[in-house]
Amino acid sequence: MSGNGRTLTRQSLLKPTVFDELFKPWTQLFDDRWPSATQLPAVNIRETDNEYEIRLAAPGLEKKDFKIDVNGTLITISTEKEEKREEVEESYTRKEYSYSTFTRSFTLPDNIDSNKIDASYVNGELTLLLPKKEEAKKLAHQKISVH
Repeated sequence: MSGNGRTLTRQSLLKPTVFDELFKPWTQLFDDRWPSATQLPAVNIRETDNEYEIRLAAPGLEKKDFKIDVNGTLITISTEKEEKREEVEESYTRKEYSYSTFTRSFTLPDNIDSNKIDASYVNGELTLLLPKKEEAKKLAHQKISVH
């Protein structure tokens, strides 16, 4: 309970304030385009007979923003994007700064040929193709006879 006799609930703490509305034009410029520090991009992983495919939704970035490292059986995808903007008017100067970063790591299965991993970035989606080793492809589909 607060000093004025009102009970503070979780909902009342999360409601927008007059300050949120006052600063909305500035914060909204970046909120819609950049994930916050606690947001991670959505990831889909699919396995076929020949490869694994990792698709990561990361709109608003460029190919140069991605860093992909393979260290043993761990693949790490990370980004850093920094944007600065300055608007000078007659009576004021407004400077804005945005920094976005994320890191996702995945453990690679033993049957991956890590020397042949391929990555592409098209229309806001990063796609990694992780080909399986030739011996793993041969074992992918086996028919077992019942005696």
